[in-house]
Amino acid sequence: MNSESKFNPEKGYVALLGWSLNAVEAAEKFDRRYVVVAPDWAEAYCEEHNIPYVPWNFERLNDRSVEIAQTLQEMGVDVAIPLFEETVEWAGAINSVLMDKPRLFGQAMLLRDKALMKRRAQLGGIRVGIFEEAHDKGDVIRFLKRVNQTLLKLDGDPNDPIHLKAFDKAGCLGHRVIRTPDEVDVIPEEEFPVLMESHLDGWEFAVEAWIHNGKVAFLNISEYVTLGYSVFVPATPDLEKYREQIKGEIEKLIKTFDIDFGFIHPEYFVTSDRTMYFGEVAYRPPGFKVFELLERAYGFNAYQALIMTFDPKTTEEEVKAFFPKEVEDAKGYAGCFGVYPRRRVVSKLEIPEETEDHDYFESHELTAPMEETVTKRTAFGTHWGLVYFFGDDPYRMRDLLKHQEELDFYV
Repeated sequence: MNSESKFNPEKGYVALLGWSLNAVEAAEKFDRRYVVVAPDWAEAYCEEHNIPYVPWNFERLNDRSVEIAQTLQEMGVDVAIPLFEETVEWAGAINSVLMDKPRLFGQAMLLRDKALMKRRAQLGGIRVGIFEEAHDKGDVIRFLKRVNQTLLKLDGDPNDPIHLKAFDKAGCLGHRVIRTPDEVDVIPEEEFPVLMESHLDGWEFAVEAWIHNGKVAFLNISEYVTLGYSVFVPATPDLEKYREQIKGEIEKLIKTFDIDFGFIHPEYFVTSDRTMYFGEVAYRPPGFKVFELLERAYGFNAYQALIMTFDPKTTEEEVKAFFPKEVEDAKGYAGCFGVYPRRRVVSKLEIPEETEDHDYFESHELTAPMEETVTKRTAFGTHWGLVYFFGDDPYRMRDLLKHQEELDFYV
């Protein structure tokens, strides 16, 4: 890569926390000075491609944590940008030093701990489901019973499920759905403590919001077709009709969590009577390559938008000029599908003909299977790769993504 980019001296110097090639390429083509802070395995690549780099291993925050903040401060860095869930509290700790705002560290802790996050949301008058922490299996069984008692279930009625989530992992990692006390027995001890939540019936969706000076600069609504499998942007008119209400919820979130700048990725449920429930919020780019989908749909680079809204030297005019008009300026609908093998034993990758021949099909990043036996998914598991689609009809896109669940990509 060419490190002689034309940097604008009036703009900020940013540190990208974590390794993402797409983020690096975006920074390289942008007008800000940048440095990548990543574990030492990235060093050789950075040297070979002239990428400005500082090594740091993101273990638990400890007594040495302040060193990276001092290093970046001495380099003249203005802000640290988290690219992954694991680097959110590091960014908070570093930015509290770089910007001399101690509360940024506390804010990052709230945005990392799902139980604290829900409490803070509740205090801000945001609707959440019932939730509690569990320290052992007994806590889970008691919570399951209590939730179902509250719902006035009779003997013999099927239980309403509860959800178990790790406190500080990204979205689907460590997410389990529990319906009976028997299912609690299989949870390994090392997964505790966990957050327990009641099940919310409703349409789940995600939001990507870039924030500048405490205001929403651009708001995208991502429509999940099936959670953990597929997503597309922008959303169908059926979901977009909630945009004003959603924007109001995001403004509540900004106020409650005291967010002045940067980017948030919250998830919500909307019930049939239009009530919005808050699920959780992340202070980092979403999974499932949503940034890449946004670029395909709108043409702007979402990583550059991230750098711009984090940079304290960004002006109001620059923000206005950068972002397109939501929904109206989209050139089409971009979606992706996460492939999970449907068989227990697979020997090769075979893209279904009907997928490859579809006029919306664009590309895939699936690789041949490494091992023949597919490991059983506990919880939500990790997909084996993504398949990308682009087209002009959101309903065709939705049905196409749904249909992929019935096809075998690994045989």
